Amino acid sequence: MTDDIKRTVVVTGGSRGIGRAICITMARPGTHIFFNYASAALKANETIDAIRAAGAKATATATDVSNKEEVTAFFKNIIESSGRIDVLVNNAGVTRDGLLARMKESDWDQVLNTNLKGTFFCMKAAVKSMMKQRYGRIINISSVVGAYGNPGQANYVAAKAGIIGLTKAVAKELASRNITVNAVAPGFIETDMTAVVGDKARAAMLEQIPMGRLGSSEDVAGAVLFLASEHANYITGQVIHVNGGMYM
Repeated sequence: MTDDIKRTVVVTGGSRGIGRAICITMARPGTHIFFNYASAALKANETIDAIRAAGAKATATATDVSNKEEVTAFFKNIIESSGRIDVLVNNAGVTRDGLLARMKESDWDQVLNTNLKGTFFCMKAAVKSMMKQRYGRIINISSVVGAYGNPGQANYVAAKAGIIGLTKAVAKELASRNITVNAVAPGFIETDMTAVVGDKARAAMLEQIPMGRLGSSEDVAGAVLFLASEHANYITGQVIHVNGGMYM
């Protein structure tokens, strides 16, 4: 992270995968990283250790981003502890894949409530502080499938496409307050989810990627770092695709 990054950073879903990489990439001396986790307390402790090893402060809280009351309490504690929120990264998300004809309403609701409504709750909770200080950087994690669709993921695609629309609308609302709102849309990334994919499915993935490899969590974190920095202070309402060329 460059020296021009502000000091208080909030990352949702920071205990592992892309969220952990974002936390570590943003961590520098003088920075306080706050992140939430849903259930993986052990993984959260590992992220805390990595953040502290980079010289930053770290605070983790078990918070369900789909629960309005828990989100409100999460951000209230951050403001009371730090006094401000400079960067918010909405990364928390779940998948409940299935064909539309067979998809349970509960699977639809869980994915939309966590991925899209959770992003809404967190943005709403953070912008009050950002508007008051007339500064803020919001980065929402969408997905390549939110741009081009994917069979068997109607709920996930709808949520990630919704994040793109939400990003653009709020970017226009907050631009005059010196608050930028952008999205990063990862492609196929090496995570716990893709690690269990069979050889045949992995080969099919690679055929769609001109660069011939899956991305890393650090590839995504690098794009987030840029958008959070002063180097991106004239960029808002944009979607940065990190996908090795699979969608252009």
